[in-house]
Amino acid sequence: MAIFNPPGQSRKDVPSFANEPAPTALRDNPPPAPAAAEFRPTQSAPPRSTQPEAKESLIASNLTIEGKIEGTGHVRIAGRFKGDVNVQGDVTLERGAKLDGGVRAEKVIVAGELEGNIESAQRVELLETAVMSGDLKAGTLTVAAGSKIRGHVECGWETPPAARGARAEKTDRAGLEPATP
Repeated sequence: MAIFNPPGQSRKDVPSFANEPAPTALRDNPPPAPAAAEFRPTQSAPPRSTQPEAKESLIASNLTIEGKIEGTGHVRIAGRFKGDVNVQGDVTLERGAKLDGGVRAEKVIVAGELEGNIESAQRVELLETAVMSGDLKAGTLTVAAGSKIRGHVECGWETPPAARGARAEKTDRAGLEPATP
């Protein structure tokens, strides 16, 4: 805030309040200090990841696309797609959707029709409306009543046997190696 001297008046003529004592009411009873708010969240917030949240791409129900999908992020297919899908993320095939091609993803949820192989997925869910024709390799597999699957299934293996080398590590349910002749 600036105070301007009216014309013809000097600075000495302007009253100054800086050197005057405070009124006695304020001097004897100062205003109370503001209370410190105590903040205690009801839930602890989840730790923030250093990686940005993966975005989801959508192929809408009225679209038909032919090609190849590669990259990071999630893919939701509600229409028709012909080609391979290779993503570092999740792939969801909606009810009424159709995918003709292979799928490589972290998590695959199928409610529509898939004609192709699912490889190297950590988790695969076949919902009750799912129809799958092809081979499946996954860490875990959930199959809902009513779903249909035709093909070879490998589930629960950490890595595919071909990737383990010439001498595959074979163990029985107790974790013991079988006797070799």
